[in-house]
Amino acid sequence: MRRKAATAVAVITAFTMSLIGSALNLSVPSISMEFSVEASVVGWLITGYMLTIAALSVPFGRLADIWSRERELVLGILVFIAGCVGAVFSPSMPFLLAMRVVQGIGGAMVLSTNTPILISAYPPNMRGQAIGYSIGSVYIGLSLGPVIGGILNQNFGWRSIFVVSGVLAVAALLIAIRGLPAEESEGRGRSFDLPGNLLYSCFIVAFMYGLSGIGGSQRAVWITVAGVIFGIAFVTRELKAEDPALNISLFKSNIGYTLSNVAALMNYGATFAIGYLTSIYLQVVMDYTSQTAGLILITQPAVMAILTPFMGKLSDKRSPFVLSSIGMGICAVGILFFVFINAETNLAVILCALVITGIGFSFFSSPNTNAIMSCVEKKDYGVATSVLNTMRTIGQTSSMVIVTIIVAMTIPGMQITEASPDVLVSVIHKAFIIFAIMCVIGIFISLKRKRE
Repeated sequence: MRRKAATAVAVITAFTMSLIGSALNLSVPSISMEFSVEASVVGWLITGYMLTIAALSVPFGRLADIWSRERELVLGILVFIAGCVGAVFSPSMPFLLAMRVVQGIGGAMVLSTNTPILISAYPPNMRGQAIGYSIGSVYIGLSLGPVIGGILNQNFGWRSIFVVSGVLAVAALLIAIRGLPAEESEGRGRSFDLPGNLLYSCFIVAFMYGLSGIGGSQRAVWITVAGVIFGIAFVTRELKAEDPALNISLFKSNIGYTLSNVAALMNYGATFAIGYLTSIYLQVVMDYTSQTAGLILITQPAVMAILTPFMGKLSDKRSPFVLSSIGMGICAVGILFFVFINAETNLAVILCALVITGIGFSFFSSPNTNAIMSCVEKKDYGVATSVLNTMRTIGQTSSMVIVTIIVAMTIPGMQITEASPDVLVSVIHKAFIIFAIMCVIGIFISLKRKRE
């Protein structure tokens, strides 16, 4: 009963958290018109949500390891539902932004606990299979998000996206309450390092916010520097703390754990901007409509949604370190396709590149997560999951920063969507050369884990 409940809750929450992000992207024009604000302001509905989750994942992961993962999960779902209800009845843009922060708080609590609870419900020899269910659900959410979001926004308005997300969260809440009774945490009795957690949150917010603005303003550089200073202060504090928020020494003593997290950072950094750049390429260079471009882009997450659960199960039987290294190599091959595209490239080549990168990420994601969780004790599952979530978020942000810097250097003072087809192709070539190099570096990092 507990295994079924843990699987259902993990699948529903993972699906919901990815759905609401990808679905809401299509509502930016509608929200902008209703509240009479610029689209850049509406973009904070996405940015604010991501920043909140990234800043609070480790603190909530630590709290879950000390307190109770089941109780925190239930509380997190309740907070997320409250944010959905508030968003549905938002009277203004500031209120809606506040509700997105509330959802981010709930999301951080949920994402810090759903995977550890899921893994704990399965024996060690089935851990990869369990992880595959969760990650597969994320990609299904990413695949269906644009489709569902477009249908809901067009027929029922943007508020309906929050209604559907809230209903899914209520379903997860009912299953969690009934099938996941609270268990005493393995880390019970350990202290919560408040100063360390505050420094961590300040580090993530300043570093990611500043990083996302680099290339656009000088102020962003100084905010990034402030983030680095907070990060140094955090590491210094944790190395001296008796019961740290994040066991920094684990990165030094457990090379497999460290390199697996670095591999995740490199992979997300190399692959996240694929959808963004390809979307613009399809519309500006190949002259497809946004709807057609969206349908083409579904190819990659659809492949991931199908293959990821199988790769997770395979990682229980084969070395997850080897499988994720293979996945990184396949991603590099797919990215190389994009290095050579131009205005005359056949659509079949683009589809092939998307399929290959989808296959590569399927080989990488579940096995790499399995490798990370195999390196830590059960009492640290919450923090380990949160660190991985942070690596993913920083990697995704870095991917977009690379694109922003290339655009700023190639067409200063212009947006990428304003570029001519030839200039856009040049930007794409430069970006994907860097991404391919990152993947190659990631391959060596992944292979080094096995030798260690």
